[in-house]
Amino acid sequence: MEVAAIAGLVLIVGIVALLALGIPISVAVGTSSALAAITVLGFENGLLTSAQQMFRGVNNFSLLAIPFFVLAGVIMNNGGIALRLVNFAKMLVGRAPGSLAQTNVAANAMFGAVSGSAVASVAAVGSTMGPLQAKEGYPRDFAAATNIASAPSGMIIPPSNLMIVYSLVSSTSVAALFVAGYVPGILWAAVCMAIVHVYARKRPELRVTEKLSAAARLRVAGQAVPALLLIVIVIGGILAGIFTPTEASCIAVLYSLVLSFVYRSIKVRDLGEILLDSGRTTAIVMFLVGVSAVMSWVMSFAQIPQMVTDALLTVSTNPYVLIVLIVVLLLVIGCFMDPTPAVLIFAPIFLPVVTAFGMDPVHFGIFMVLALSIGTITPPVGPVLFVGAKVSGMSIESVMRRLLPFFVGLVVLLLVVAMTPALSLWLPGLLGLA
Repeated sequence: MEVAAIAGLVLIVGIVALLALGIPISVAVGTSSALAAITVLGFENGLLTSAQQMFRGVNNFSLLAIPFFVLAGVIMNNGGIALRLVNFAKMLVGRAPGSLAQTNVAANAMFGAVSGSAVASVAAVGSTMGPLQAKEGYPRDFAAATNIASAPSGMIIPPSNLMIVYSLVSSTSVAALFVAGYVPGILWAAVCMAIVHVYARKRPELRVTEKLSAAARLRVAGQAVPALLLIVIVIGGILAGIFTPTEASCIAVLYSLVLSFVYRSIKVRDLGEILLDSGRTTAIVMFLVGVSAVMSWVMSFAQIPQMVTDALLTVSTNPYVLIVLIVVLLLVIGCFMDPTPAVLIFAPIFLPVVTAFGMDPVHFGIFMVLALSIGTITPPVGPVLFVGAKVSGMSIESVMRRLLPFFVGLVVLLLVVAMTPALSLWLPGLLGLA
């Protein structure tokens, strides 16, 4: 057996075996990649090469955006932003059937986009909307399912840390990915709203929110607009060429910090815990990026992406068949793996396949993020599912029954986005980014 084949075998078997033993995925990937490198180069050179590849993987200026966007998200999660966005969402959709559930969807889309975290969104918005919906007679399992299903929309609407990670492994423009995420992200929220609408039409007892006066609307909008301006400043500044995505992340931190102090929702003594929380999250992500660089080197040496491309092309040369096959694989992967390591591991494998039949890397990145975002609401891993169920006080089993219609609708949306490049590429093309 050739050395490259042995290295690939050590990598794959090592990752599967360590994950089966319950080892954290970052440690499993790093250990297996280092062992595969040692198999190829010997003990000393293998360790040296692994260390060099880890340093190369994290030594990227664009990656500085991740810790700053994470910090901005943590500040906003602690800074009283959620309640103001919930009130604003209630003002926008409060007259629709199932108004409180519709408000939950809209608030998740806005808060998720501002904070960049689906888990933070499902916790912050769910803890606010859950008691309100229960008081108005909404079934608790339906309220929890609505909150869980709509929270990942913020992972697609920019700014998105997952898109920054994808841009690293695919060498695509962060700005193009950010802009491409708007239409699919808004469609995610629209699908959830449509399902809530169908449900609420059959339940006339779910009242609409009382109509607000013009003065009340102005007050609610005035409280929420400063938070929403963050998206305008960050994305607008990037598109206008005023600053890079990394510089935009620093501005996001400064803006969210000032805004939270203005709202008087955090104090100086809270900053230590906020920095520690964001530091923990950043350390996990950056370690994954480092060990994934070693794994990418081994996969390139073992020609694993080429073998996967050849294998898939032997199944069919029809682009639509291949897209459906990749979508199914991504949905299965998302059930067992968090989105960040999934992007780092599988984007280099699937990207040569889709580019072989002419798919734009930006389009692939969007539907990959969309598929893995669905994975966050499915067991057995599903971080958004578990946090949302915990916040609502419901069991996973009871929530899953109500979540099924949302899941079906989102999978249909995923197939539509995967099969329709214009949904991802129209806006970047309009702005000259694609």
